[in-house]
Amino acid sequence: MTEHEIKVSFKEYNTITELDPADEKLCEQAVIAMKNSHSPYSKFRVGAALRLKSGKIILGSNQENAAYPSGLCAERVALFHWGANHPDDPIEAMAVTAFTEEFPILKPVTSCGSCLQVLAEYERKQGTPVKTILYCLDGPTWVINGIETFLPFLFFEERLNG
Repeated sequence: MTEHEIKVSFKEYNTITELDPADEKLCEQAVIAMKNSHSPYSKFRVGAALRLKSGKIILGSNQENAAYPSGLCAERVALFHWGANHPDDPIEAMAVTAFTEEFPILKPVTSCGSCLQVLAEYERKQGTPVKTILYCLDGPTWVINGIETFLPFLFFEERLNG
């Protein structure tokens, strides 16, 4: 038997003002995106903002639907928009934030597994890691470089690529 250990490394900031100006602006854009959330059922608003190499910012917010499987997370709204409209302009960073009046959010909200898998595939497609900034409005901000920090055992099957 062989035992393996995986370590996760990320940076934690007390406020977004400690980030570099471009990342601080991206967090502010995620807050703007969150305002377009359609979340009447969960009342859990999420916003995502992508910064592309060209400097363009793409926004996404969670979109719920009474037919629950029909909704989509903020991250995938933004990522699929990128994939459909700007696939040749690499994603440098993604900021994600959340808010609800139902309870205090005291630490950053992480992306779900489906969103992380989509991010993983797009990161692999573009050949460069994506800096992910998880911004808690009333708490710390976490900065993670590359999807493997979130998913050390990514699902990729090379034979699916033909």
